[in-house]
Amino acid sequence: MPKVKEHYDRRRAAGDRHTAAMRNLFNRFLGCLYHCLQTRQTFDPDKAFPTRPDRSEPTAA
Repeated sequence: MPKVKEHYDRRRAAGDRHTAAMRNLFNRFLGCLYHCLQTRQTFDPDKAFPTRPDRSEPTAA
């Protein structure tokens, strides 16, 4: 899943070590599983790992 890899890479770039980044992914998946079971929905990686807008450009005030 490319979105999962992007999330992992983003966590690593933010300074997380491998185990911390993997733990964050596991927690995200666990939360998604809980939500899917509670609402009887199927897993949607687009909802679980939304793409974030590029933050390199400053926003207008």
